[in-house]
Formats: sequence, C-alpha cells, structure tokens
Amino acid sequence: MTLSGKTAIVTGGSRGIGRAVVRRLARDGATVVFSYRENRAAADELTGELDRVIAVRADQADPSSLDALFAAVPDGLDILVNNAATNQRVPIAKTTGEDFDRVMTVNAKYPLLAVGRAAGVMRDHGRIINISTLNTVVPAPGHALYCASKAALEQFTAVAARELGGRGITVNTVSPGATDTDLLRDSNPPDALAQTSAFTALGRLGRPEDIADVVAFLAGPDARWITGQNIRATGGLLL
Repeated sequence: MTLSGKTAIVTGGSRGIGRAVVRRLARDGATVVFSYRENRAAADELTGELDRVIAVRADQADPSSLDALFAAVPDGLDILVNNAATNQRVPIAKTTGEDFDRVMTVNAKYPLLAVGRAAGVMRDHGRIINISTLNTVVPAPGHALYCASKAALEQFTAVAARELGGRGITVNTVSPGATDTDLLRDSNPPDALAQTSAFTALGRLGRPEDIADVVAFLAGPDARWITGQNIRATGGLLL
C-alpha cells in the first residue's frame, strides 16, 4: 500500500473522476477526506464502502467552506487533489457577469485558496494535483468560462511548483480528455460524444478510473521527480 500513513483531501469526491480518485487513494492506503456539495446519499455510500474515508460538505462557490474541509485534517496533510469543477454550455454573447463569477470561483479561486491552505499544513514531500481539461488546448464553443478557469488553474500549478519545490512538494496538473462522467454528459450532446470516441486513438471515452490511476501515480513515491507538469490523460484524443 504505497500511500499507507498518508492523508489526502479530494474535492468533489462523491461522483465522477473524484469518486474514482477517492477509491484509488484509499485502496493505496491513504486516509481520504473528500468534499461533496449536495449529494449526501452518494457521499454516504462511499464512506460506507471504504475504510479511512471521511465526507465533508463543502460548496466551492463559497470559499469559506474551506474551513470545514481543512478542519478534518488537524494532524497535517500529504496529498491535495483539486478535482471539483462546474461547467455550462453558453456562448460568450450570452455570458453574464454572474456566470463569470460563479465559474471562476468554483474552478479557479477555490482551488487556488485550497493550495494556499494546503501549503500551510502539508508535510514536506507532499503532493498537490490539480485536475484541468484538454479543453485548454482544444477549446470548444460555449465553454469559454470553463476553458479560461482551467487555464488559470494550470498557471497556478506552475507557480506553486516553483514556490513549494524547496520543501520537496510536487505540484502537477492532470488534464483528462473526454471522460465519461455526469459533467461531460450534461454539457455535451450525445452525437458529440460519439464523434469524440471515434477521434480518440484508443477508440473510446475515458473512464474515471483511467484518470484516477494517473493521479495515484503522481501522489505516490515514484513521481518524486515530476513537478510543474501538465499530464494530458486523453487516450490519444490529442497527439
């Protein structure tokens, strides 16, 4: 169990990629605290399924909810996975200031503040992993705020890698391609998903477990010499 004795925080852990990450880190031996926004049933199901897993309600639209999340790791932190995100398909011409504030808060501001909080309690040689998206290099119509907020997150990763490297803390980004989650299906029509599978070298949509495996590698000891990188886990959607 490569993460035995480690403590992790995963945001948005009740479903999709986050849920797969919680399962994988716990299976590797970590104690995992994960946040959820409203799906208490899914959170309870996960805590009932796994040992050493704790659910905390935290809405990323409200940065003050970081207090509850970090209160659950009073003895220190080894791994932070910024996974939770929001997306909506809306053209720029119809985007409002409220849309901007909400998406930027959830996808960029909250993760940045989480990295800052983590830096204060993380043990040396810790791991920070931010989940971005292939859409920062393959932008899609209607996803301007999503693409921009995730691009900001990628830059936060690079700067944090410089700032925290002296303590042996690595900071990396994982950018999934089209991964079969509720977020993907809620923001894309079915024909687009079929076309994406056809364009992907491995011939299918990604699975949450595909991304969780990459996160687990970055969280583990074998990734000690990798930092400030953006690993595009796309199945060959971008070559």
